[in-house]
Amino acid sequence: MTDGIDKAREEFFSEAQELIEMFSRNLLALDEQGIGAADPSIINEAFRAVHTLKSLAGLFNATEMGRVSHTLEDVLDRLRLGRLKASPDVLDVLFAAVDCYGAMLAAERGEEGLNQPQIEKLMGVLGTLGESAVEEAPDQMAFDLEPGLLAVLTEYEEHRLKTNMDAGQALFRIRVRFDLATIDKALEDVKAKAKPHGEIITYLPTGDAPSADAIELDLLMASSSSLEQLEAALGGTDLTITAIPRISQASASTGISSLSTHALGTSSFAAVGEETAGSTVAVGDNPRTEPPVNAELNVPAVPMLRSVADTVRVDIRKLDGLMNVVGELAIVKSALNRLGDRLRNTQDRELRREVSRIQRSFERRLSELQDGILEVRMVTLGQLFDRLSRVVRQISRDMGKEIRLVVTGAQTEIDKLLVEELGDPLMHIIRNSIDHGIESAEQRKAIGKPVAGTIALNAYQKGNHVVIQIEDDGQGVNEAAVVERAVRAGHLAANEVEMLSRAEALGLIFLPGLSTREQAGEYSGRGVGMDIVKTNINKLGGIIDIQSEYSIGTQLVITLPITLAIVNALLIRLLGRTFALPLSSVAEALMFDEKLVRTVDGREVMTLRGSTLVLCRLDRFFELKEPALPHEGPRYKSVVVATMGARRLGLVVDDLLGQQDIVVKGLGPTLRHVRGFAGASELGDQRVALVLDAGAIIEEALAGHDAVTTMRARPS
Repeated sequence: MTDGIDKAREEFFSEAQELIEMFSRNLLALDEQGIGAADPSIINEAFRAVHTLKSLAGLFNATEMGRVSHTLEDVLDRLRLGRLKASPDVLDVLFAAVDCYGAMLAAERGEEGLNQPQIEKLMGVLGTLGESAVEEAPDQMAFDLEPGLLAVLTEYEEHRLKTNMDAGQALFRIRVRFDLATIDKALEDVKAKAKPHGEIITYLPTGDAPSADAIELDLLMASSSSLEQLEAALGGTDLTITAIPRISQASASTGISSLSTHALGTSSFAAVGEETAGSTVAVGDNPRTEPPVNAELNVPAVPMLRSVADTVRVDIRKLDGLMNVVGELAIVKSALNRLGDRLRNTQDRELRREVSRIQRSFERRLSELQDGILEVRMVTLGQLFDRLSRVVRQISRDMGKEIRLVVTGAQTEIDKLLVEELGDPLMHIIRNSIDHGIESAEQRKAIGKPVAGTIALNAYQKGNHVVIQIEDDGQGVNEAAVVERAVRAGHLAANEVEMLSRAEALGLIFLPGLSTREQAGEYSGRGVGMDIVKTNINKLGGIIDIQSEYSIGTQLVITLPITLAIVNALLIRLLGRTFALPLSSVAEALMFDEKLVRTVDGREVMTLRGSTLVLCRLDRFFELKEPALPHEGPRYKSVVVATMGARRLGLVVDDLLGQQDIVVKGLGPTLRHVRGFAGASELGDQRVALVLDAGAIIEEALAGHDAVTTMRARPS
């Protein structure tokens, strides 16, 4: 029983988090549209999210969350009924509600205590916004609508009907036949086609069911388009559109509709997002009881349409468990391959063919299973970008700067665990862009820049990596100031300054304790951020690069593997030890020739197809001990060209042992914090191989200073 309750609460936490994020996205959309241009459908979606959250809170006895949701409903209802404008100040309060929701959810999880003063302060402000306004006198109906239809419209739908009527929109009835099995998708398709032409105010089932597995709906739509234009946009064999005529002023004043009962069909109310007919619906400050529609219209009840959920929530730990099983199966595959190799010399040809067939079949099925699990682990970066949008809005308002955030590639997918670890690094970069990068409005105006600064957030997939770019059009990085601070802090000798390339000078910004600000601000300037950003990105197997033009802007580029869970790796031999290097970081491998190696600026390099390739002998890099027995002939046989983003490094190794799918597992406490290793994996022959972190090795080897001892390790 306890397990069942725990699972139910986990479902509550998951669904509540989704609803809070949906509410936040709606607020961001309203903020982008600006006051006076708010899309009513977005406000209505926000209302639904809070309404559903209130119901969930009631089910799981989250009293404070339910109380806040109830008051918040009143405010959102006033917004959607046009009694309150979505001004920046109002949106500030609503965003504060999002933060309060997050704190309350954390309290329900037991992660922190309930912040009652924060809740009471929010409730006071929400109560002020939700106070009743003077009701306007009801407008006379300008369309020939039946009284039965008007009786089942919710207050919100009446408001939308009135708003469209005042705007001079025409009214149409769209009757559509849907198969019950596909009604959700089909209805969304119709709504999507209709949206560019107007607003669907409500939709109601007709009293006539065409068959046991189908249903007809009447959609009430307001539009400035003509009947012909709507028919061209929406027309189909299962769809008819009828214009609803306006009525004379005299008829309107009597409030009597002359429309026959078949004009819109006698209908049973089933508007999405509202309560079912016959129940009490509390809307804003004017709760009212809807009449029992079926009794009033004397038609048989149409059952509420419900669809079977086509998505399920899965605990990431269960996926990790499945991934471990896949890893065990990969070991079985390797053992099966070795068995096949041993059977090559057998005289039983039939046995050889059968084993070979089983091998191929097993590999295909294992590959399908692996791809399927990886796909389930993937989530879009959009959920992270939404949170960053709120950060930009809040900090820019606090600092009195006008900043526009442009997001592209929000649908780019990456492993869920990587998304969770990316939040803090991206948050710090965004804060730095706002605080350090974007100038004040006065400064921008004086130098001829647009008053509003721009931060561009872009993500895209490149092979087996995801690239995230953060770019601003601010003042850029002052290289001279960065170098001066690095010398002053002792990171750099004065006589080394002239030897620095531009890229190396910019890279100094990632050193610990370095900041070009004389005084620390609220959000940055303490010199404790960018080095941590780089460290965290490296821990995820990625790298971060910076490009900047003074007075023009700065771009930071983060390159990450799509997943760290299971990878196809190249096995390499080094002084009798086996290491694994993810193939996603391998560009090519070639024979090593000592005679082609030369030294430039203290680094070993070789020429590869006309370009210079820096070499790194991994045994020296990790300070591995030579074997006791002397090695016959040349030991180094191969160069593996490792890449991360635009960087390349030639890893000199003893030998290549082939490819293998591996499940990357975390290291123990001894090696957990050692850079250069991404984890460990068990191979098919029961040996354990350390998995190399190509990004960290490239970062360190190309940094030009080998004094960082944290990269050193001696795997046994």
